Amino acid sequence: MAQWTSAVGAAQLARLLTSQQDRPAGPGTRRPPAYRSLADGIRLLVLEGRVPVAARLPAERELALSLSVSRTTVAAAYEALRAEGFLESRRGAGSWTAVPAGNPLPARGLEPLPPETLGSVIDLGCASLPAPEPWLTRAVQGALEELPPYAHTHGDYPAGLPALRAMIAERYTARGIPTMPEQIMVTTGAMGAMDAICHLFAGRGERIAVESPSYANILQLMREAGARLVPVAMAEGLTGWDMDRWRQVLREAAPRLAYVVADFHNPTGALADEDQRRRLVDAARSAGTVLVADETMTELWLDESFGEGGMPRPVCSFDPAGSTVITVGSASKAFWAGMRIGWVRAAPDVIRSLVAARAYADLGTPVLEQLAVNWLFSTGGWEQAVDLRRAQARENRDALVAAVRRELPDWEFETPKGGLTLWVRAGGLSGSRLAEAGERVGVRVPSGPRFGVDGAFEGYVRLPFTVGGAVAEEAAARLAAAARLVETGATGGTEAPRTFVA
Repeated sequence: MAQWTSAVGAAQLARLLTSQQDRPAGPGTRRPPAYRSLADGIRLLVLEGRVPVAARLPAERELALSLSVSRTTVAAAYEALRAEGFLESRRGAGSWTAVPAGNPLPARGLEPLPPETLGSVIDLGCASLPAPEPWLTRAVQGALEELPPYAHTHGDYPAGLPALRAMIAERYTARGIPTMPEQIMVTTGAMGAMDAICHLFAGRGERIAVESPSYANILQLMREAGARLVPVAMAEGLTGWDMDRWRQVLREAAPRLAYVVADFHNPTGALADEDQRRRLVDAARSAGTVLVADETMTELWLDESFGEGGMPRPVCSFDPAGSTVITVGSASKAFWAGMRIGWVRAAPDVIRSLVAARAYADLGTPVLEQLAVNWLFSTGGWEQAVDLRRAQARENRDALVAAVRRELPDWEFETPKGGLTLWVRAGGLSGSRLAEAGERVGVRVPSGPRFGVDGAFEGYVRLPFTVGGAVAEEAAARLAAAARLVETGATGGTEAPRTFVA
């Protein structure tokens, strides 16, 4: 049985290799042999996630024709990649990309540091902001006023409080997607929603197509559920999805699920346009794939033009009945990570199946927190709190962008128009080594491989704009110190973190 889960055509690979030629070589660099240049180019595409791991490469003759080189050159490049662990082959099955067996891979998702450590360490590990007060306090007070009638019940609502389900359904209807309360299940955050969906649709060994890169904690959740992840690279320039790749993967790998973040993608910040959304839904429907659209970042648009109806229509608007698209939402990013309320929008029969399976999981979501979110939705407090959140994120983004460009001018990134994260190519440095050095100088930053499948994105780090002002400037300065440690190969006895009080 072949080990590949997707394929890269000769013309497509040639285009990707050609795009690398725009990157300048270092001073005094000698031109390597043609086969070495080709091998290095393919290896870099794998490490950057632009060619997925376990992707079948074109036959030697096909690639030679597309690149206008000899077949001997391609054969030598493939042999070099096999020797380095970046290619595997089997007679009759072809050759597919891999990563070396000893390549260190992240074994966990992302978890926050304990609050007591934050005086000496700037935590850029989690894309979460403090609560938007006074709205958290007001919401909890409003929930306490509504609690007494519920306190006289057993308190278990596997589908969620009826009032909150109805309110969430009304909010989808107001966005132009008619929705009944029977299409909503309230969950314990978006992670709880994804856990329930994966267990229902993707048993152990099932394939799930994911954007490459994607959200680290969701990838780890899927791995622990036993899923086989099939990465699909983002479009060049982070302009959303590469639909040719998505159609190919859905057709050839036939994944049971596909997971996407169309609105201010985590970690890249990319925003998929309406045409990409429509075409992806059509491709998923044709392939029989259930498409999960994660909307946790949807309301965190930061450019004012989006407030005037400039946001693309939701993914589920192209499948209003919910037969192909399952939507996941959450209060955690737009409001506060400590408010562990999420939800699923799907066809009523899917919701019934999810609710039935919940008896063997967590039974339900805390009532008080549901009442707090319902109070926010029903009083208009949600909109005011999210406005506050946008203003804070916008200010932090601008401060962090300016500080990183000043301290680390060789680092490359696109400034996102929404969300909470910068996806940064770290000037040719190892993201894993930067993360390690950052711990020593007092800044915590997650490396790129956490957001990839099987070791991709080693040259990247993710920087959430969750700090601003002087703290953002100090964070960039510490990142620059970490970069110097990596560049010089320093190991121990290096710069100590300074205590910093915002």
